[in-house]
Amino acid sequence: MSAPGRGGGPRRDRPRRAHGGGRSGPPRGRSGPARPPEPDPARLAAFQLLVSVRVRDAYANLALPSILRRHRLGGRDAALATELGYGTLRARGLLDAVVEACTDRPLERVEPHLLDALRLGAYQLLRTRIPPHAAVATTVELVRAEAGSRAGGFVNAVLRRVGERDEAAWVAQLAPSVDEDPVGHAAFAHAHPRWIAQSFADALGKPADPDADPSAELHAALAADDARPAVHLLARPGEITAAELALVTGGAEAPYSPYGVHLEAGSGDVGELDAVSEGLAVVQDEGSQLVALALTRAALTGADGGRWLDLCAGPGGKSALLGGLAALDGGTLDAVEPSEHRAQLVRQAVADLPVTVHQADGRSAPLPDAAFDRVLVDAPCSGLGALRRRPEARWRRQPSDVSALTVLQRELLTAALRHVRPGGVVAYVTCSPHLAETVGVLARVLRVHPEVQRLDARECLPGVPDLGDGPAVQLWPHRHGTDAMFLALLRRA
Repeated sequence: MSAPGRGGGPRRDRPRRAHGGGRSGPPRGRSGPARPPEPDPARLAAFQLLVSVRVRDAYANLALPSILRRHRLGGRDAALATELGYGTLRARGLLDAVVEACTDRPLERVEPHLLDALRLGAYQLLRTRIPPHAAVATTVELVRAEAGSRAGGFVNAVLRRVGERDEAAWVAQLAPSVDEDPVGHAAFAHAHPRWIAQSFADALGKPADPDADPSAELHAALAADDARPAVHLLARPGEITAAELALVTGGAEAPYSPYGVHLEAGSGDVGELDAVSEGLAVVQDEGSQLVALALTRAALTGADGGRWLDLCAGPGGKSALLGGLAALDGGTLDAVEPSEHRAQLVRQAVADLPVTVHQADGRSAPLPDAAFDRVLVDAPCSGLGALRRRPEARWRRQPSDVSALTVLQRELLTAALRHVRPGGVVAYVTCSPHLAETVGVLARVLRVHPEVQRLDARECLPGVPDLGDGPAVQLWPHRHGTDAMFLALLRRA
């Protein structure tokens, strides 16, 4: 994907470009080539993460733990490797534009492994407090060990040009004009593809105050999405309280979810926490907790018979929450997941709970019609609302991904309305604020089912501020500290 903002305005005061040539061979006065210094292990781990994501299309959160184990990194070294790897992946578009401004060639002509190293070095220079000389020297050491002294010289020259300006100065030089393209400017400044920034802007809408800066909240939303997020835990109902979980983990109780706990970013390997390894708690964003809880609070017509359905259950986080609540009230949950691997993850997540897992397509699952009191449709989506937790995802997604997903989303929501009983409630949820995946899907389905009643979802999120005009709810990282979850509640007539 091309860097955001490319071609968005003149590049003023362009710095000297680094050339890829240079003298190679052993230094004078020595009988042979000097052995390059060993690369810093934390930076080497971060570099290998970048390579793994590029070459194998790996997911960073899945690839990094094995890399850290291979290098036997823990504590501060593991935290540094994580910050450098994740941060570089998040900021790729901005970093690419800066690097290209400092070279004598387009990026596609820079060897991929050298570009990975340049991104890593540029991230340290522009977005960390690492001293510039250390950022440059450690990156050059890494490249020399991997590709030789000539490549190291090229990287050294480019990074020295990068370090001539700070991030703000590079944004001022390279970003589209804030007056001519405010969305493009915000996208570049906060390292997002422009189309994603536009989808955020569309979902945020115009400010209520006509005198307010129309792009101010977009900047706030993108900045929050570009920051490393806190870790959110779910205290499993009936197993441990949020207060107890906060005490044993050193975290803080979540502001809105009665089952949530927040840990600081960089808290280490969460899987090593006793509460998590013993199954008392799981990692789950507070926004995911809130939308599942909203379904349980929505008013039904008639009594709740305690028969609930999670139609898109994998990998099982929301099923664990709903199943735990159902168990406390003597109810049951059916959970549907088409993938064998993810269905097994659901089974593991709901072990010892009154949950029946069905490996089936939610659109045609072998379940009775009009039988469930409450149905959750956490539909597969573009994931634009959770980009802060998936550092590589923003540069992999394409606008064309959305149109294919909306068809699936409509079909799943239609199936949910078929399975819910008259007077029962369906929660339609996406981890995306894109209007086509949220209000667009709802509008298409409700035209076919005019008998369905929309409920005010705000009433089912007590204590949560800034929920808009309703009846649907859009959560935001900058407003609520959660992923950008969308929620609509529908009651069948």
